[in-house]
Amino acid sequence: MNRDLAVTNPEAWPIQPYVDPGAQQPEMGPTLDLRSVLHILREWRWLILATVAAGIALAVVYTVLTTPMYRASVILQVNPPTVEILDEESGDRSNDPAPWDFVATQVGLLSSRSLAERVAQDLNLANNPNVVDQESDPAQRLKSATDVVAGGLTVVPPDQGQLISFSYDSESPVLAAQVANGLAEGFINSNLQRRYESSAYARNFLERQIAKTRGDLEKSERQLVSYAQQQGIINTATDQGSSPLSTDANSPTGQSLGDTNRALSEATARRVAAEGAYRAAQNSGVTSTETASSQALRQSRAALEGEYQQKRTLMKPEHPEMVSLRSRIAELDRQVSRENSNVAAGRVNALRNDYQAAVAAENALRGRVSQLKGDVLNLRGRSIRYAILQRDVDTNRALYDALLQRYKEIGVAGGIGTAPVSIVDRADPPGAPFKPNLMLNLIVGLTLGFLAGLLAAIALEYLNDTIKDREDIRTKLGLACLGVVPKRPAKGDFVEDLRDPTSGVAEAYSTIAASLGFSTESGVPRVLLLTSSRPGEGKSSSALALAQNYSRRGQSVLLIDCDLRKPAFKSPSDDIGLTKLLTNHEPISGHISPTHFENLSLLASGPVPPNPADLLATGRFQAIVREASSLFDIVIIDAPPVIGLADAPLLAAMVKDVMFVIEAGKTRTSVAREAIGKLQAAGAHILGATLTKATGRHSAYGYGYGYGYGYGYGYGYGEKYGAVDKNRTSIALIPNQSDA
Repeated sequence: MNRDLAVTNPEAWPIQPYVDPGAQQPEMGPTLDLRSVLHILREWRWLILATVAAGIALAVVYTVLTTPMYRASVILQVNPPTVEILDEESGDRSNDPAPWDFVATQVGLLSSRSLAERVAQDLNLANNPNVVDQESDPAQRLKSATDVVAGGLTVVPPDQGQLISFSYDSESPVLAAQVANGLAEGFINSNLQRRYESSAYARNFLERQIAKTRGDLEKSERQLVSYAQQQGIINTATDQGSSPLSTDANSPTGQSLGDTNRALSEATARRVAAEGAYRAAQNSGVTSTETASSQALRQSRAALEGEYQQKRTLMKPEHPEMVSLRSRIAELDRQVSRENSNVAAGRVNALRNDYQAAVAAENALRGRVSQLKGDVLNLRGRSIRYAILQRDVDTNRALYDALLQRYKEIGVAGGIGTAPVSIVDRADPPGAPFKPNLMLNLIVGLTLGFLAGLLAAIALEYLNDTIKDREDIRTKLGLACLGVVPKRPAKGDFVEDLRDPTSGVAEAYSTIAASLGFSTESGVPRVLLLTSSRPGEGKSSSALALAQNYSRRGQSVLLIDCDLRKPAFKSPSDDIGLTKLLTNHEPISGHISPTHFENLSLLASGPVPPNPADLLATGRFQAIVREASSLFDIVIIDAPPVIGLADAPLLAAMVKDVMFVIEAGKTRTSVAREAIGKLQAAGAHILGATLTKATGRHSAYGYGYGYGYGYGYGYGYGEKYGAVDKNRTSIALIPNQSDA
């Protein structure tokens, strides 16, 4: 057998982590997705069913033990106040809250303890033996009755609108309706009482303000009258609210000044007219027709002029009679002219006298106006203080009138307007209890039981974060799953299962053997090491099953038991075995024993040495592996567990190709990761992982370590490693040996 060894020169092996670039990186922690939830539901279905049954049972027990409760409901309508306190002309309205704020306030008042105490007093619940214990004092009974009323009240504020619904719960349907209606009536009465008290307080306040304002008004009026008497100010204005400075006609001096001004204006007009007539008379003189006394002379002249013209046709102007007529006419003209001159001079004198009289009257009135102006100005200066006092009087009078008006209207406002609260629906005694509700309790119990069971299952699942299936190996460890070995029946023999190619165990290991053929470029590794994170995971059984599977195919296989602390396979003699080979340089052929299986040989561990790790760390083991691979087609090494021991990492560093064995549902993810990390740090090439005992609980199968010194993993495992237990049972593979 001159085939190349799978194990290369040991001196060229660096002890460094091996990273498979094609391997999927493990997740940092457990994830919860739909697949995980379905897996949890399937794995922990009995726990979930038990919690659901417990929830339903508790719901039934709660329903049976719960005292029936009756609920009586009342619907109230609240109406925000809209009464106006002042008149519309002033524009001042009552400061009413917004409707929603008012409704929220009413909800708070309905839930108040004062209302509960009022209802307890109105209904005399303190003396009702069905409500409170009658052995305590009256004050304590009233307090207890108030607690009963407040404890059973439930107020539902409206989402919109102005309807408030509240209910009262009690063990008695009659008491429930009685208290609910009592709460509604007491709430309405308390609102009316608060409204009356508010109006009474406002009236008392206004009475005090009116009395004070009345005193201020009287005081200001006395000051005004006293000052007017001192200064001699007489105000004749009909409007008492007008200011004395608004017009000067309010005083006698002002009235006199006005009258004198009007008289002065008339005198000035008369003077102007007289002056015009006088100047016209001076300039134009007086015509004959303007004087009555010369009228007869003008008539005589006209008669003579007519006679002269008549005789002129008969006589010449030189005629004496004609000359006489002309003389008489000229004399009449002189008489008319003289008469007119006399009349004109008399008229001019008369007009001059009228003009002079008008000027004198005008000057007299003008002097009187100047005097009155000075008096008015003097009065105006003295009236400034009077005006100030008058304004005080007017202000106090207006304030007094407003307070009187408000006082009158506030009394009306306390008794009119829409009622703030009214009852829409009264409470009737309920015909059936609203609690307990069996169907609702069953639904709640079932839901809570299912949720509790699911949460407990998830907690147990992740508190016991173990490797359970192929997906866990890929996602949590980043390794390929070479195969899954099912749990074998409790009865029967493992070796017999391997002999039957149709058994589930044999089929599973055939699949693993086929997967190993694709794990490397050259096929099945010449030297393969099997290990696990902890004892009892089926590592030794897997080593035997794989060796038997390859030997059944006609390949020569050597199974080496490298667990020098607790061997898994029986040795025919303590004089042969791996321990002996590690301490000498004998050929391995003298220490190899045949087994029950054709083409399968066993190199047992031999006697337990005091220093297994030191023996395995020497170069002698490398030589043994090299010699064994030259004699057999396949060498399978059963190594100790990784956690707590240095043996497996030392062996993995020499062999390189490692198959990791995991017990389904038992090996924790953190423990497996730690073991894989140790192997990779030693430079091992982990081909993949095999999942054993893949159906729930399994029998104790494999090792029963009992070493004298312990290794605590921090995960709940505490194995003891030491001398081999004399009562320990090993797998018998040597012919003519009975199984223990």
